[in-house]
Amino acid sequence: MSQPQAFQDIAENLQFLDDWEERYRYLIELGQALPKLAPSERNEANKVNGCMSQVWLKADAQQQDGQTIIHYRGESDAMIVQGLVAILLALYSDRPAREIAETDAIAVFDQLGLREHLTTQRSNGLVAMVNRIRAEGRALS
Repeated sequence: MSQPQAFQDIAENLQFLDDWEERYRYLIELGQALPKLAPSERNEANKVNGCMSQVWLKADAQQQDGQTIIHYRGESDAMIVQGLVAILLALYSDRPAREIAETDAIAVFDQLGLREHLTTQRSNGLVAMVNRIRAEGRALS
């Protein structure tokens, strides 16, 4: 199954950045471009457990052509994590629930070399975000 164009664009941009400082700057830029959640959406139901920083993911599902399509929005209070949220949204948002459940973002992040310079806590937080997104996909597929 192919990956969304928004994610493919991010992956291509990351391949051109050899230096980790440049990659961190790019992650921060991606995060800054995300629209903010409404204060009411930054609640316990949307909070991702297992992250050192505050992370909220909001899923909105709708039926389209007999499939459940999930649109994600998210936010974090940490700049690097906000960039990771942006990449996850590009990979998972606006896709059928079944595809979301089947897409292993951790493997994709490893292929891109994105996890090798993350701290253990950020890596664990990334896994927590991915597990939550995929669990929602399984529940709605």
